[in-house]
Amino acid sequence: MASMPRQTNEIPLVTMSTPGVSVSEAFRSLRTNTQYTLDGIESPVIAVTSSQRSEGKSTTSLNLAAAYAQEGRRTLLIDANLRNPVLHTAFGITNRTGLTQVLAEGTPIDTCTMHSGIDRLNLLTSGPTPYNPSELLASRRMDELLENARKKYEIVIIDTPSLLEVTDSQLIASKCDGILLVIRSGKVKQSAAVKAKELLIHVKANVLGFVLNGA
Repeated sequence: MASMPRQTNEIPLVTMSTPGVSVSEAFRSLRTNTQYTLDGIESPVIAVTSSQRSEGKSTTSLNLAAAYAQEGRRTLLIDANLRNPVLHTAFGITNRTGLTQVLAEGTPIDTCTMHSGIDRLNLLTSGPTPYNPSELLASRRMDELLENARKKYEIVIIDTPSLLEVTDSQLIASKCDGILLVIRSGKVKQSAAVKAKELLIHVKANVLGFVLNGA
């Protein structure tokens, strides 16, 4: 196995640092559940979102991707939160290039993708914040990026913004095979969670299920 990347405490990578604890097992169970739900879909693309900020969607995205990589699958983790990206901080790497260049300039995805330091897990950071994130995520280039990613990876995990803040997550969800909605226990009102689900249903997203975080 490759050496572990330098991490910050902001987004814990528990599936690698403490694989034997119950939280790590929960992410492996989430991996298994998504596999069964998407059975028959080759190289599925899964988006992860939440109704509001700070519910744990980035932590879920990161650890779910690591869990798939641990299983031996070629995995790509994409930070599609172009307004408030955080995944690069988990690995202590630069965010100078990434998804923005692929969508805005047509840069090949391989040019902007980095190895995470974890076997079989590659990372596409968000890149610099653009002035038109929604338009970029809705573009034909985003479709082409996901199409190319399916050919090179066995699973693609996309970290997205929160649903009740911007439309970005809805745009991404409509392009994915499934989406997970993360809900932090004790933080989110029921009405917000229901509204988030309604927004996903509105774009005909395939809601795989809910991840109750912090219970």
